[in-house]
Amino acid sequence: MLSHVSKFGIYLNAGDGKVVRITSPYWFPEEPDWVYVTNEVNATLLAIRDVIREKKLSVSADSVTWGRIPVKD
Repeated sequence: MLSHVSKFGIYLNAGDGKVVRITSPYWFPEEPDWVYVTNEVNATLLAIRDVIREKKLSVSADSVTWGRIPVKD
């Protein structure tokens, strides 16, 4: 379980302009579509946008919004 905890955090899909919060091993976003932004799972969207801007992960950090994790069959 500890290996899963290291993957918890906020992930960005720059192509869709969406971020998701991962706090369980239900689903982990896969590269290259998803980029790990921060391990601060309680970060606000404003703080997440700041990190995205600082790390230059998106050219339009201000328009990034919350997304949804996919439903597994």
